[in-house]
Amino acid sequence: MKKIGKYSMGLGDRFGHQGGAQLKAIIEAGKKGIEITPVWNKSNREHMIIGTQPEDVRAEADHVTSAAKFGKPYFVDADHINFDTVDRFIESSDFFTIDVASYIGKRAGDEEINAFIDGAMKFSGELKIPGIKKPFTVTGHQITGIAEKYLFTAKKAFDIYRKIEKAKGKENFVTEVSMDEVPLPQTPVELFFILMMLGEENIPVQTIAPKFSGRFNKGVDYVGDPEKFREEFESDLMVIDFAIKKFGLPDNLKISVHSGSDKFSIYPVIGSLLKKHSKGIHLKTAGTTWLEEVIGLSESGGKALDFVKDMYAHSLDKIEELCAPYADVIDINISALPKKSEVDTWDSRKMADTLRHVPGNKDYNPNIRQLIHVGYKLAAMNMKEYFSLLEANEKTVSECVYQNIYKRHICRLFDLK
Repeated sequence: MKKIGKYSMGLGDRFGHQGGAQLKAIIEAGKKGIEITPVWNKSNREHMIIGTQPEDVRAEADHVTSAAKFGKPYFVDADHINFDTVDRFIESSDFFTIDVASYIGKRAGDEEINAFIDGAMKFSGELKIPGIKKPFTVTGHQITGIAEKYLFTAKKAFDIYRKIEKAKGKENFVTEVSMDEVPLPQTPVELFFILMMLGEENIPVQTIAPKFSGRFNKGVDYVGDPEKFREEFESDLMVIDFAIKKFGLPDNLKISVHSGSDKFSIYPVIGSLLKKHSKGIHLKTAGTTWLEEVIGLSESGGKALDFVKDMYAHSLDKIEELCAPYADVIDINISALPKKSEVDTWDSRKMADTLRHVPGNKDYNPNIRQLIHVGYKLAAMNMKEYFSLLEANEKTVSECVYQNIYKRHICRLFDLK
């Protein structure tokens, strides 16, 4: 079976120009003793908006790894696929993020629910998880509620998994199950029984993306209590470790953190817990690379800066349309968005500093950053000009991408100096 490495990173590259810069950051981490498996990911929604195909992501990954003589494993992720969208990804992908969030709360059949409850009741009463100081009290009523909420979800995950397995063969891909894009987080007890369900469905899940408490908005820092997150994240690590032994799940099963880019305030928490328990992680960074392209164009000045200003003006006009698909993962204070006339007076430094996520910089504006994050559709509508500007300013743009992934993400997460 193809196996993902202990540490892996989802590298979204919406326009397919930054694979080399992204890989450079991975290689640099390897020189410092941190081996990270690169996983190029792109969702069906992004392909539809931009007009690309899954095979374009495979072509980019194959090209940049070959050019860099990168002889280590790498993957191409069919990101957030479901039963209806997976087909177009099967040939070119070898990592599949099975998104089951939309199935949560739908009810499986009574016979299936009762069968699961019968098997799960042995965990009722006091549930002791090694590594978690306080045991959980699990009631039959609680098990029933979890079965009614999640069992249908696990069965749909199996249907999608079997569709992929039938086409690719059992040993030829990595499976992730994602349930993060929902309003409420899963508790450690819920995660335990969800993993039991996945084990009973014989899904060889290697990474699982739960919903955590707090806000994981696109492209900006974590909003919530870092200490509460620490307790929750550590509990989930211990639950996964215990579930592997109990339910026959792959021994390399690890947590996947979605919308993981720019969560600077909790990277030290995550990093310290991974080190403490010798655990792995899959971190999805997605649109942060697109933002760095925009920042690089801002720094380049001239026509490139004008393009960014024009895109911002259009994003103000289309704000509702751009934000609607991402409503659960952005929080934009519209009153904090400057008018077009003000932005038109900005120089390169001001524009770049406003967009670049540097905590403490007085010019940094997370509201503009989030708006541009979801505004990649506007660049897609002017693809020829956008690509021409990227190529003309390639050195500046690629350096922004590299520095962002390596310095602000990898170094913070793994405490590299």
